[in-house]
Formats: sequence, structure tokens, C-alpha cells
Amino acid sequence: MPAPTQIDLLRAAMDAYRRGSIAEAEASCRDILRGQPDHVGGLLMLAVLRMAVSDDDAAAGLFQRALTLDPAIADAHGNLAMIRQRQGRMADTALLFRRAAILAPDIPDWRVGHAMLCLDRPGMAAHLFRSALTLAPASPAAWRGLGLALRGTDPAQAAIAFDRAYRLDPSLELAASEAFACRLQAADWHHYHRDRQHLETRIDQGGVVLPLLTQIAGITPARQWRAAATIWQRQVTWDPSPTQPRQRQDGRLTVAYLSADFHAHATAYLITGLLEQHDRSRFRILSGCYGVEDGSEARQRIRRAVDGFHILRGLDTRQVADWAGAQGIDILVDLKGYTAGARLDLLSRRLAPVQVAYLGYPGTLGGGPVDYLIGDPIVTPPTDQTFYHERLAILPSCYQVNDRDRPRPDVPPDRAALGLPPDSFVFGALNAPQKITPDLFACWMRLLMAIPDSRLILYDPNGAAAANLRAAAVGMGVDPGRLTFVGTAPLAQHLARYRAIDLCLDSFPYTGHTTTSDALWMGVPVVTRQGDGFAARVAASLLHAVGLPDLITHDLAGYEALALSLASDRKRLDGLKAHLERVRGTAPLFDTPAFARHLERAYRLMWERHRAGLPPQTLIMPPHD
Repeated sequence: MPAPTQIDLLRAAMDAYRRGSIAEAEASCRDILRGQPDHVGGLLMLAVLRMAVSDDDAAAGLFQRALTLDPAIADAHGNLAMIRQRQGRMADTALLFRRAAILAPDIPDWRVGHAMLCLDRPGMAAHLFRSALTLAPASPAAWRGLGLALRGTDPAQAAIAFDRAYRLDPSLELAASEAFACRLQAADWHHYHRDRQHLETRIDQGGVVLPLLTQIAGITPARQWRAAATIWQRQVTWDPSPTQPRQRQDGRLTVAYLSADFHAHATAYLITGLLEQHDRSRFRILSGCYGVEDGSEARQRIRRAVDGFHILRGLDTRQVADWAGAQGIDILVDLKGYTAGARLDLLSRRLAPVQVAYLGYPGTLGGGPVDYLIGDPIVTPPTDQTFYHERLAILPSCYQVNDRDRPRPDVPPDRAALGLPPDSFVFGALNAPQKITPDLFACWMRLLMAIPDSRLILYDPNGAAAANLRAAAVGMGVDPGRLTFVGTAPLAQHLARYRAIDLCLDSFPYTGHTTTSDALWMGVPVVTRQGDGFAARVAASLLHAVGLPDLITHDLAGYEALALSLASDRKRLDGLKAHLERVRGTAPLFDTPAFARHLERAYRLMWERHRAGLPPQTLIMPPHD
């Protein structure tokens, strides 16, 4: 019987691979390569087999050998691109996907891969996804990509694209919750209760959902923890590489803040004062930025505030780890969590001996080498430790830092330009549309009906929610002309809007964060409702920190009654405004220097435990150092 040819061995390898027999397939490939080390087909097949068992380094080497022999193999470029993407080598990924798409213009997969890398240019990405869909209209990946490209500008169409992706491929579990999130951005509540129930069911069954959506939908803290743990286990690439050797810089503790949001963004507006107030005799402060350069004053102020502003955009995990080691980072503070643009792959590497989650995401990450989460007695009481993967570091007052040097415009906006009568009572609800629930909006409409000639200012950043909210108002018997919508604006202009508002109505179950502290900074009282879980308690924490706990309610009926009482009692409302004016310079919420000392105390305790070889534990900061 003649010996098998190279073609016979390659066919045998492919047949074994299809049957799931990886070892048998590899044996055939190695037989091919023993006889002909430069056999391109054998190299490619063995590379695919190594990918199948998650041996990315070996697979990458094999794909590279094949491309050295034949640079025109589209699949080799495309598969190597997927490996480089997992490794965080985004510049290489973009080049490889682009080459694959050029070499195989009729195969949509590589076009989709290329498009995915253009999502920070959503218009271009949407064009590329639509181009891929002309070739493969039933491509689930292309439909999901189109949803990702559209969600910031056209959430209603994005929801349709996500739904299509999920129907075509139910294994794309995230697409289902992404569709729900986009419907909420557009204030489309037609399937609200169905979507929320499906979210809970998927969590209970161990499925993948967007962790931030669990906060917005008011899922229980236990389910929030389960959702975060599941997505960390199944979506975050774990890098077991040890912490890089750290080069000590001086005797100070080196703290690095890591984010994509060091530009004109709410996180930057909140944290810049803290960066300026850190005690430089004890702390060396760095920022690691992997976001876009916007040329804003907010970004320039952060550059001036830190001891080192480091651009990490475009660096892979290993390069960032080298940076962390070279800088001698002791404590890394992640400001993103499960929010847009986050790079959780960096946290999975353990870039520093102590890693901390703070500010950006109000909940647990559910996994990974993240040691602590910064909270306070209201948002994260010690009894809630069971719902957090991280150990809680509980500050004595509010967890949210504020910048006491941010603008405070004194001139109110032109009411007529906002469509407001000069003497009307104005409610304000400037949280994002996805934080509005049907029940809450119905409450707001009842308030408008109860207060004659009152108005409600709402925030609609991309114009997607206004039509649905106006239609909902009409359905409840309210003239839609009583709703005024505003969009994004520079910080000073945004803050000036509060001068036109008499009383702010908080969202629930995801309460106001920066929006609420903005209102209080501008002297506008806020009625809130306190619930279960971090996000449902933030506004309550802020109100305690300005001495207004009486504005906190615990159910919808109490919330509505308090708002109605305040809107009907100008004298009481004026007294609350006068209180905010009096305490602005002394209230814990706006005392940035005191906040810095409390947080630094937490950092020192974390570091002392690490130096002593002790594991992280729940830390409760005393009110005084």
C-alpha cells in the first residue's frame, strides 16, 4: 500500500478536525511538516488547531511562517489578526484585517473584523458593516457590529440591528441586552417589562448580559454580582503573567489613575480637583490614558495636575505592563469598570501590587485581580460586602469626589430660548434617557398635571428619545409642549441650565451621579429615591453629604408626594436653596482637600496590608486621619 501523500495527510487532518479529534489532526499535520517543513497547507492547518486549544503564541508563529512563504493568504492574515486583537496589539490587528479584506473582498468576515476596529469612527464603521451586509445579509457579526456603530447616534436603529444579530445567532447573548439598552436610550418602552424579565432569566441561567444594564434596570444586587462574575469569566481575557518588576522612583507611594476619559467627560470634571489636591510629599500621581485626544481644557488641566501624563492608547497589554513596571506603580486605580471604552484586559494582567476600582462603574467587576472598591456608608454599607468581588474601602462621607474649582455660572439662561414661560415652575430631570422608566415618567406627568403651567426640562443627547417621550406625555393627557429637551453642551453652559430649574427630579433605579452633584453645586434641590445597590443609592449619598437627607424617599409614592409638596411651597424650596448656598464651601461633598486626605488614608492602609503580606480586607475609614 503506497505511503499517504501530503494531500492525503492534509485531508486526514481536516477530517479529524471536523470530528473534533484535535490530537489526531495535529499528528497528520506534523507528519506533513516532517516531510516538507515549508508546506503552507500543513502550517495553516496546524495553526488553526493551535488556535482551537487557545495556544495563541504557537498559532501566531505558524501563521507568520505561512505568510512568509505566501503573503497572499487572506485567511492567515485574518486569523492572525484575531490573535493580535486578543493580545491587545491593535495596530497590528488593524493592518492584518485590512490586508485580509483586500485579498478576499468577497468574504465578509474580514471586512467585519476591520470594521470593528473603526468603532471610534462610527460613521466609517457603519459604512463598512453595511458593505459587509451586502455580501452576507445574514451575518450575525455584521449586524451586531452595525448596532455597535449606531448606538451612539441612532439607538433606535441600533436596537433593530442588535435584535437581528441575536435572532440570527442566539449565542451572541450580549446583543439581546445591547438591544434593550438602546431601546432605553430611545425611551422605547413597548417591551420594557418583557426585556427586563428576559434579563433576569438570562442572569439566572448563567448567560451573558451587560453589567451596566443590570444597574439601569434595577436588578437585585445578588443578580448584579452574578452578571458581572459571568461576563468577567466569559468575556475578559485573563493574562496570568506576573506583575512586572517595579523600578522604585522615590520614597513616595506611586498611584496611577487609569482611564479612557481624561478629556471633556464627567469623570474628568469630577476627579481633576483630587489630582491637584493629592499630597505630593507622600504620593506620586500618574495618569494612564488610553482614550482620545480632544484638545480640551479639561485634558490640559489633568496634564498639569499629575506628575506624569502617559498615553497608553495603541499599546498592548504587555507594553502597558512594561510601562507600569518602569514607573514603579504601587496602586493602580481603574476609573472605568464596565463602561464604554474600558480595557479590562489591563486589569486582568495585574499591573500593580494593589488594584482599585473607583468612580466610573457603580458596582462590582465580579472577578479578576482587583483588590478594593471605593465606596461609602450609604452606597456600600459593610453588610453589602457579600455582593462584591472586591473588598470594600468605605470612606467616611460620600464616595464621589467633586472639584470645588469647577465653573459656577451666575447668569441664568434665556428662558424664552428654552421655550419656558417667564414665571412657570420648572422641574428638571437631566439624567440620560436610559435612566427613565415608564413608572417614573408617569409620576413626572402627574406632577405636571398637579402644578398648573409647570414645565419639565429633559436631557436628550442625540435626539432619539424626544419623540417617544412626547408621545408618552400625550398618552397621559399632558401637552407635549410642556416638555423641553436639551442636548450636550460645554460644562459652563450645561451648569448654567440649572439656573432655569426650580427643582430637580432624580432618576430611579439608576440615580443621578454627576448630574445630581451638578444640581447641588448650582444650588438646586434634588428629590431622590433610595433603593438597593450602589447605583440606586448614589443620589442619597450626595444629599447626605450636603446635609439634605430629608429629600431622600424610599418608594415612588413618597417621592411623588415630596416633589409635589416642594413645588407647592416656594418658601420651603427657597430655604433649601439658601442652605445649599451656605454649605457650598464647607459641605463634605465639595470639600476636595478633605476628600483627598480620606482617600489617601485608604491608599496607605491598602499598601500597609500588602507590605505586611496580608490579603485585602474590608476597610472602614475613620472621619479623621
